[in-house]
Amino acid sequence: MSEAQKKSAWLWVPTLYFSQGIPYVIVMTMSVVMYKRLGISNTDIALYTSWLYLPWVIKPLWSPLVDITRTKRFWVALMQFLVSFGLALVAFSVPGSGFFKWSLFLFWIMAFASATHDIAADGFYMLSMSKHEQAWWVGLRSTFYRTAMIVGSGLLVVLAGVLESKNGLPPVQIAVSANAQAPAMKSFDPGSITLPAQTGELRVIAQPATLAVARTERSAEEAKAIILQAKAWNVAHGFVVNDAPAAPVGPAPATAPQESWWSGAVSTPLRHFLTAHFPKPPKTMAAATAGNVGVMAFSLSQAPPAGREIAVNLGRQPHGIEYLGFGKGDRGFRLMEGERLVFNATNWNRPALAVIQLDPKLKQDAAVIFQTSSGNIPLAWSITLFAVAALFLGFSCWHAVMLPYPPNDGPVVTHKSLLGEFFVTLGSFFRKPGIGMAMAFILLYRFDEAQLSKVISPFLLDGRESGGLGLGTSQVGLIYGTFGILALTGGGLLGGFLAARHGLKKMLPIMVGTMYLPKLAFVFLSFTQPENFLITCATIAVEQFGYGFGFTAFMLYLLYFADGPHKTAHYAICTGFMALGMMIPGMWSGWVADLIGYKHFFVWVIFSAIPGFILALQLKIDPQFGRKTPAA
Repeated sequence: MSEAQKKSAWLWVPTLYFSQGIPYVIVMTMSVVMYKRLGISNTDIALYTSWLYLPWVIKPLWSPLVDITRTKRFWVALMQFLVSFGLALVAFSVPGSGFFKWSLFLFWIMAFASATHDIAADGFYMLSMSKHEQAWWVGLRSTFYRTAMIVGSGLLVVLAGVLESKNGLPPVQIAVSANAQAPAMKSFDPGSITLPAQTGELRVIAQPATLAVARTERSAEEAKAIILQAKAWNVAHGFVVNDAPAAPVGPAPATAPQESWWSGAVSTPLRHFLTAHFPKPPKTMAAATAGNVGVMAFSLSQAPPAGREIAVNLGRQPHGIEYLGFGKGDRGFRLMEGERLVFNATNWNRPALAVIQLDPKLKQDAAVIFQTSSGNIPLAWSITLFAVAALFLGFSCWHAVMLPYPPNDGPVVTHKSLLGEFFVTLGSFFRKPGIGMAMAFILLYRFDEAQLSKVISPFLLDGRESGGLGLGTSQVGLIYGTFGILALTGGGLLGGFLAARHGLKKMLPIMVGTMYLPKLAFVFLSFTQPENFLITCATIAVEQFGYGFGFTAFMLYLLYFADGPHKTAHYAICTGFMALGMMIPGMWSGWVADLIGYKHFFVWVIFSAIPGFILALQLKIDPQFGRKTPAA
């Protein structure tokens, strides 16, 4: 490949992988925020948006169609146009009365288009670059993909929030502080709240104007009672809709259900074995306490216009790097009730309640700003979606012009029917040399990580009496949202550059070591339980850097193994098995951690890496794969 063609990769690889990440984060993250702001219940959000992930799980099923019809270049441009069209239709649907069902349907179609785009984009990447260039770019393409995740979960949500605040009623800011000297709330009677007469234009009234919450522990029963009381008040007066699941109808079963085969033959004997040989350290008994709570009341200064409802959303005002999607906010202050309050002609002059609870692990005075927004929320999200749709239309046009024309980019056919080609392509994957070893490696390389990922957050958040580190949620967000993602990105970039310089085979033992050995960090943390927050940050940053560095080897091996006439479909199948290898071990990890405790669990995680380590060293890889050759 000529020097000019190498430089041209900067014109399309960053935008290609940025555009690969945006639809995913919109469907999986931004849609949840949007539906919450539009008043959809938590139950419906969790149920229906979870299904939107399905197209990315099953995309290997139709990946052969991308390989045997048209060019990958064609599929990339077409799918980006369809994503743009789908986003525009979602934007049109949001202001309508049936927006929830229509937007879900359109998100579903958009998700299929995005999953197909992922298949074509990865195939085009392999077709357009030499093995050396693939290795050199593998860390960079992951960086641009992660940038898209940050933009989608950070900047786009902030954009919608700014648009919400720029129309409708003026926003109200309430300073909320956690103060050891603040008086503790002794009792709570929402009926006793008085609302003074107001004059002037229609606006939101907050009482009190500033809220100081005593930084003292309160019994869990008391805190829960106040939250439930506020929720019941809001439901009774029409400020919110009760989204609690309905109780089961009919009489309770007369007899307990019979033990299943799995429970009797596998899980119960295994539980007895683990608890007998790896007993969980006894938990230090602690009082059932919770963070203290504070209550705010909101009302309107006058009745809303006839026939109109005014929705007031309450949330913490982001600041600093939170606008970029880093940091994840100071969740030492958690809004437990009152995120969305609806006022109408019958309840505008009654108090709508919001409850803020402190994190019980908050050990020093702190303050944040909560802010109301009561503009045209559907319009704000519609404009945001239109902006992303325009961005994707631009991507489609850009890539239609800037993507190169690889000579080998075309349908891979053997003069059979379309259905025949489909099964030939699918079957050829399982006839590849070394398929057994490759599948075992793909399924087991992240066997330890799949278990670890489900337990890390509970370990960091659990109290020290339970074997955890007792961190606050804001501290966990800072560790992974800032230090963690920077270390992960740095490790990925360095891994790609070194693999391109020395080749995958030579770098593989080092990369495998940096993938597994830094997980000893969690053994260290669980046994020492350090008090110093910086030690915890540095330890996890080292683990994330090692993971990013070692994961590069895994991605390069997928590129290596998928290479061949049907590389597009085969790479998609590899990523499908990769997802399966993450899904299944994650199912039992929490159960094992609960049985044997964090110390024994993290030791088990280290030992569970041994099969992947052995398989990685047994792989047969071309020593020149990834290295620059005279023909590259």
